[in-house]
Amino acid sequence: MGINKWISTLTRGLLYYNDENISPIRRHKLRRNMIVLMIVVTIVPITVMAAINYHQYQTELKNETINPLRIMSDKTRHSFELLLEERLSTVKFIASAYRFEELSNTKTLSHILLVLKKEFGGFVDLGVIDDHGIQVSYCGPYELLGKNYSEQSWFQEAQLRGEYVSDVFMGYRKFPHIAVAAQHLSARDKAWTLRATIDTYRFDNLISSMELDPKSDAFLINREGIFQTNSKFYGKILEHCPFLIPQTKHSGTSVIETKDPRGVDVFLAYNHFMEYDYTLVAIKPHSVVLKSWYTLKNKMFFIFIVSIVVIILVIIKLTGILVRQIREAVEKRESALRELEHSHKLSSIGRLAAGVAHEINNPMAIINEKAGLMKDIVEFTPDFKKKAKLLELTESIIQSVERCKTITHRLLGFARRLEVLFEVLDLNKIIKEVIGFLEREALYRKINLNINLADDLPHISSDRGQLQQVFLNILTNAFAAVEDGGQITITTWDNDADTVGVSIRDNGCGMSEDVLHHIFEPFFTTKKGTGTGLGLPITYGIVKKLGGDFKVQSQEREGTTFTVYLLKKPKNEQGG
Repeated sequence: MGINKWISTLTRGLLYYNDENISPIRRHKLRRNMIVLMIVVTIVPITVMAAINYHQYQTELKNETINPLRIMSDKTRHSFELLLEERLSTVKFIASAYRFEELSNTKTLSHILLVLKKEFGGFVDLGVIDDHGIQVSYCGPYELLGKNYSEQSWFQEAQLRGEYVSDVFMGYRKFPHIAVAAQHLSARDKAWTLRATIDTYRFDNLISSMELDPKSDAFLINREGIFQTNSKFYGKILEHCPFLIPQTKHSGTSVIETKDPRGVDVFLAYNHFMEYDYTLVAIKPHSVVLKSWYTLKNKMFFIFIVSIVVIILVIIKLTGILVRQIREAVEKRESALRELEHSHKLSSIGRLAAGVAHEINNPMAIINEKAGLMKDIVEFTPDFKKKAKLLELTESIIQSVERCKTITHRLLGFARRLEVLFEVLDLNKIIKEVIGFLEREALYRKINLNINLADDLPHISSDRGQLQQVFLNILTNAFAAVEDGGQITITTWDNDADTVGVSIRDNGCGMSEDVLHHIFEPFFTTKKGTGTGLGLPITYGIVKKLGGDFKVQSQEREGTTFTVYLLKKPKNEQGG
């Protein structure tokens, strides 16, 4: 999924919050999309970069580790070549410095062999072979005088090339050695060959000088892959090497990665001798060559995993905070929109109420005036047969007019927002007065009133009449919500330095989320045929006008709690 698609998905998730009902599923989906997006834009680049660095560092470290193996193999191969060249040059020099007749003398040949052993070491015997391949003179520990070499390949190669260095072989001596031969032409164009046998302990010394670790190995093989020296792990001298070594000669050491017969991953370095049919092979297991790499890799992997876990935890925490802030912002936005809508509705109903009140007040004034006149006439007319009854009726009319006057006055107060008359009040006393209006109904319906009024509740500065109206409206709604035998709890407390709190909780039918969104709208009511829908809007407006706050919590079939927070002092007096 592309980054643009993720952003589009996240945007759609944010738009979900503009709906009136904020669904937990949508919040979960939004948070999930934010987490995935943040993981993609943070962890994926880090992972790619780590993978690239891992590969590059592994390659460089491998090269840096293999280079010493390559250099060591080059130096050791060069030492072998010098050893062989030295021995061959020595034999060539003797063949050139002495005549055939001199070397055919056993005493002379024995003297030369003694000098070679003393000065060079490793020489086992010397022999002179004529042009027919017959060994005419021999000095050494074996009975080889008169032996015919004419049919052997080494003799033919020596005649063809003028020199010869053999592979390692056992022969009569039962220990590994090599033969070095050099051909020489006498003054009479008669060819003869000087042949020396040299043991290979110097080969082992050169291998040991490589100072390989205990898990590594090095050895010589010939062109056919036969061991010319012993191997620690892969075979003895003159056995076949289990590795397939490319035979193409080139300068320098080549390194390949392969598996040995035990299945161990190894680096195999091979170096072909340029002048001789030998190949130096050095083998190091991966575990040895890359030991430091494995240690570093484990540390890097641990750090990488810990970093990823920390990033994910931070992302989850941040997305939780962001989603919560978004939810709170949307709720505040919706609350502000509801309050604005409510204000517009209150303004409209206020204008309507003002017009209705004025229209009603005029006929009510006339009715009141005419009823008073009727009462005066009846009172001052003597011997009127139905005088008592008529006075009773006119008094009822006057009382009804007074009631209408009170109602229209309230409507005008709602419309004009009459000035608040602040005075120091005992809030607990006001609540008790309001409860007194409803005690008879509570007793009749067996409603349990739990009154928990704080003894140390501070006095507040507010409007007595409007507070009475607030609590009367709330309690009236609570009485309407509970069934007979229900319970209503009134609690007051000192909330903080600036406000006191009053809660009215009932165990009635409760309200749904949808109803809660509309309870402060004028003319919205759940009382079928009996409610006007003005009680809570007027209550809300009064509380806000007094500088307080109004909260409602409700759950269907469990009940409703109205909470009112009132200022201890008017805002213009706070802080002074």
